[in-house]
Amino acid sequence: MTLRVLAAMSGGVDSAVAAARAAEAGHEVTGVHMALSSNPQSYRTGARGCCTLEDSRDARRAADVIGIPFYVWDLAERFDRDVVADFVAEYAAGRTPNPCLRCNEKIKFAALLDRALALGFDAVCTGHYARLEDGVLRRGVDEGKDQSYVLAVCTPEQLAHAMFPLGDTTKADIRREAERRGLRVADKPDSHDICFISDGDTRAFLAERLGTAPGPIVDTSGEVVGEHQGAYAYTVGQRKGLRIGHPAPDGRPRYVLDISPVDNTVTVGPREALDVDEIVGERPVWLAPPLTGPRDCHVQLRAHGEVYECTAEPDGDRVRIRLRRPARGVAKGQAAVLYDGDRVIGSATIALTTRVPA
Repeated sequence: MTLRVLAAMSGGVDSAVAAARAAEAGHEVTGVHMALSSNPQSYRTGARGCCTLEDSRDARRAADVIGIPFYVWDLAERFDRDVVADFVAEYAAGRTPNPCLRCNEKIKFAALLDRALALGFDAVCTGHYARLEDGVLRRGVDEGKDQSYVLAVCTPEQLAHAMFPLGDTTKADIRREAERRGLRVADKPDSHDICFISDGDTRAFLAERLGTAPGPIVDTSGEVVGEHQGAYAYTVGQRKGLRIGHPAPDGRPRYVLDISPVDNTVTVGPREALDVDEIVGERPVWLAPPLTGPRDCHVQLRAHGEVYECTAEPDGDRVRIRLRRPARGVAKGQAAVLYDGDRVIGSATIALTTRVPA
């Protein structure tokens, strides 16, 4: 069946090959580049992000080679409100957000998809490394590039209008295919870091928007061991940049254990104090029938992070996840994504972590 497909083209190799595959499959494909900054030059340059003028030009050249119409859609205001402002607010609240996950949730599969459907398109095609089989979201075959984690916030209704043509292929093969197709982005480096932080300095970016807010750094006994200029500059598990003037009594490194925006306090302690074995997630999104009782499965707690065996069960409008072995440095604000093998069951935002006494 021929579909009208809107291909989201970031300017990189993955989205270019995804669009080419959709066109080759016989679909009526239109390429669109999302302009996510009112001043693209203030975002990343040198192909390190996905929001630059350079990227839009690369996307247009790829569309020309593929032979599909191409447009640039201005989503800068929506991106600033739903991704950038959310990123700042989450750090201010003592959490650690994943802006790529939020971009998928609020931009690619909300703002972009809504507009595409309103214009009569049947589906949005992206270069994510994940598979959709009969409405089921599964991991991509390239374990190192799998992006099912950042797609797990999408609803079944959104995924019903999504296409991920690259999920059955490795990144190395995609680059070779791009070269065979004559796409100039075949060797273009992958984007890294956070696209809307031009120099990669997250601490300075947050300080510019939140200002300085000096407060204490304390150890687990409550003793003040240092001072920070803004609790938002820290994340759970952080070791470097703590600016503590003297070592711990036992000489061991200290790590950030907790950030409390209420009293503007950062708590530090030994590495083993980062271990948690129970997680509470809020705002669950289910891609399989919602849990009605305990279920043994696996959970991933950060993008490309380790996978843990667990038991998940509903807890009112939340989900409680008990790990079979402790996870270290789990940050509130990240996503907990549940899997049954390579199939995504659902996701939730980490709201609470605890260590259950033995």
